[in-house]
Amino acid sequence: MELPDIENPEKVIRFWLGLFILGLVLSGLTAFALETELHWLLLHWPLDRESSLFTWVVKVYEAVLDNNTRYPFLAYGYDWLAFGHLIIALFFIGALRRPLQNKWVITTGMVACIGVFPLAFIAGPVRGIPLYWRLIDCSFGAVGLIPLLICYRKIRQWERALHP
Repeated sequence: MELPDIENPEKVIRFWLGLFILGLVLSGLTAFALETELHWLLLHWPLDRESSLFTWVVKVYEAVLDNNTRYPFLAYGYDWLAFGHLIIALFFIGALRRPLQNKWVITTGMVACIGVFPLAFIAGPVRGIPLYWRLIDCSFGAVGLIPLLICYRKIRQWERALHP
């Protein structure tokens, strides 16, 4: 992927929104086959198998496997999670096509990225999620916020150029 011309705000916005959309789609698609993906990850685990992270991933895999075996209908929630990611990505296509008219999508996305933090730190302990995993979850919000902030700033720059 070629880096955009930094003097052209529209190209910069499209580049970063394209990456953001790709991230949403990929994260959505991974929710469909969680059991298979976790199994593959455990078979190819590249880090220390004595770590608490490995122990946590094994626990998550065992829970997903048990639920899929005994209560397969619960996986339907992951299907809806995946669907939600794909639908959210569709909203960003509108911003990709017409950034100035769809700045609200960028703003909403930034709010959602920031909202990851309180969700992780409020619901995480209630659900027994280890702190390091909550920090991993928060990293998705932080990483997602970066391209959206770049886009928002470029939109503001573009608006100022159009209406000095």
